[in-house]
Formats: sequence, C-alpha cells, structure tokens
Amino acid sequence: MITPLRYGIIGTGMMGIEHIMNIEIVDGARVTAIADPHEGSRDWALSTLKHDKKAREEVAVFEDHRDLLASGKVDVLVIATPNFTHASVLEPVWETGLHVLCEKPLCTNVEDAKEVAHRAQSHKGVFWVGMEYRYMPPVTRFVSHVHGDALGKLRMFSIREHRFPFLKKVGDWNRFSRNTGGTLVEKSCHYFDMMRHVVQAEPVRIYASGGQDVNHLDEIYDGETPDILDNAFVIVDFDNGVRAAHDLCMFAEASRNQEELCAVGDKGKAECLIPESNIVVGTREPRQVETIHVSVDEKVLKAGYHHGASYYQHLDFQAAILNNTAPKVSAHDGLQAVLMGMAAHRSIEEGRPVMMSEFGV
Repeated sequence: MITPLRYGIIGTGMMGIEHIMNIEIVDGARVTAIADPHEGSRDWALSTLKHDKKAREEVAVFEDHRDLLASGKVDVLVIATPNFTHASVLEPVWETGLHVLCEKPLCTNVEDAKEVAHRAQSHKGVFWVGMEYRYMPPVTRFVSHVHGDALGKLRMFSIREHRFPFLKKVGDWNRFSRNTGGTLVEKSCHYFDMMRHVVQAEPVRIYASGGQDVNHLDEIYDGETPDILDNAFVIVDFDNGVRAAHDLCMFAEASRNQEELCAVGDKGKAECLIPESNIVVGTREPRQVETIHVSVDEKVLKAGYHHGASYYQHLDFQAAILNNTAPKVSAHDGLQAVLMGMAAHRSIEEGRPVMMSEFGV
C-alpha cells in the first residue's frame, strides 16, 4: 500500500469539498486527483486544497471521471456526484481494485441500489457508504449509552430534524425527486441508517405522512415546479419489536437544535441534541437526569457541515483500507436506507402502511 493514501474526488460540489477539507487534516491521506464536468466546481476544489503550492499544482484535474480512473494517480475514490449518477459513475469503477467511499444515497431507484449492493460484495477494494451522521461525536456517545445497560431494553427511538430548505446545487438537480430519489431518500436515508444502527434490527413495516407545503412552490425550472417534500412524519416497526419515528421539517430554521435523537428503554431515556452537542441521560430508578457535553475539536468542526462527522468517518474508512477489514457502513446498509426511504414515499403516495418485504430484499 502506497503511503500516504492517494484520494481521487469524483464530484466536487459541496459534499466533495467537505471531503477534501477533511482528507486534508487526516494523517496519511492526500488528494491527488479531482474530476467534475463543471468548471466552477473544479475551481472550487483547487482553491480548497490547502497543502503546499507545489503539491496543489500536481493535483490531476479531469472533466471526465473515467479519465481519472485511467490515470493511475489514486488508490481511493470518493464519489460525491449527484444522486442519480451514482450507478453510472460506479460502472467503470467495478473494473478496478480501488477503494470507494460512495456518498449517500447509494442510488435513487430500487433496481440500481440492488445492483450496486450486489456488485459491491465482490469488489476488490473496500466499498463504504457515506453515512456521516453515525460519526458525529455526540451521536457516537449517545449510541454507546443506548447500547449499554443504563436504559434497559430499548423500546422506542425517534429522530427529529428541523432545519433550513435544500440548498442550491449546480443545474438545480436537487429540485426534482426523479434526480434525488425523493426527500426521504435524499435527506432521510441518514436517519433510516441511524435507526438500524441504534435499534440493531431490520425494519418490517413503514407508515408515513408528508407533503410539500412551503418550500420551492414559487420556483420554476424549464417550465416545471419542484416536487420535493419539505415535511414528513415516518413510523417504522422493527422485527425486534422496537418502534422508531422520524420527524422532518425543512422550513424550521427557528430551532435551537437542528437534530434531536431520543431513545427510551424500560429503565431510562437518552437524548442527543445537535449542535448543542449535549447528551441527556435519565434513569427511572433512581429517578435522576444527567447532562453530558461532548466537545469537538474546532479544527474538525471547521472542516465541514456535519458536526465533525466526516473527519471521524474518514478515520474509520482509512483504517478499514489499511487493515483490510470490512466496512462499518456497507453497501447493504446503503441499500436498506434507500429502501426505507422509498417505502416511506410509497406510503405517502398510496396512503397505506408499506411492508419492507414488498421490495424483495
């Protein structure tokens, strides 16, 4: 293995830039190539690279990701292209032995997601799906409390995200569900992954209610109005009896915390509040409540928009590469998160509970 690991970034929009900023502060890692068809995005990536001028000038720049793959200049790929392109971008990658971190959502339709998950099983390199929320320091501490003894047997788990609307993207691709997979795939796959991670079971039934009530209604793109949901409630029944819920609102900037996670067991309760970075843990007997603040290195916080998560995810991804171990966030995890989001959309569209068995997985 070459040291440092040489990273190629395919897709240098906002998330690609976040990966660049975090790779820059990871020991034993260096960005050596970028690829994006949009000149402005390529320029943004080059201006983001902070290592010495000579090294920056040596970064290979490509419009076409296939040219990057053929360059021999990388050991690791980060794929951060628009959601609907993941399957096609990955097609030539399967012919390489390169390690891959593919951003969420894995794909935007059932067939592509299943095919990618299948091909990832036999891929020679580590294949990792970018689920950053698992890696927020307060979230990892929260999960350790849930999986410990303090709460007893987990019975209920909920995740609230109250936030700002979707940001603008190049070509406005994220304004239409056909490109994103739908809001509950694009945005909420993180949280469905978190549900499986925390509950440690598989979803059986999903019921959802949601709509597009506030955002993007006055926008027109080539004669079309955006069709992306801006709020929803989703309830998930798991095969171990745990119930989980997701509350999403994307016109709720007036919030003290953007994300709130809550787990309740038969002996106690734990909450995680972000960006406060506080965990609140309470027990029933004796009845007591403790607040724990989880600090995050300022350097890590500044390297992205996910409360330090991208940095810690890259450390684990790098460790899997160097130690030849299985990914902690696999293509199967990515597939399940996509299918849960699709089940939620189907439930909204058809007004009924949706069984996960309908997807044949």
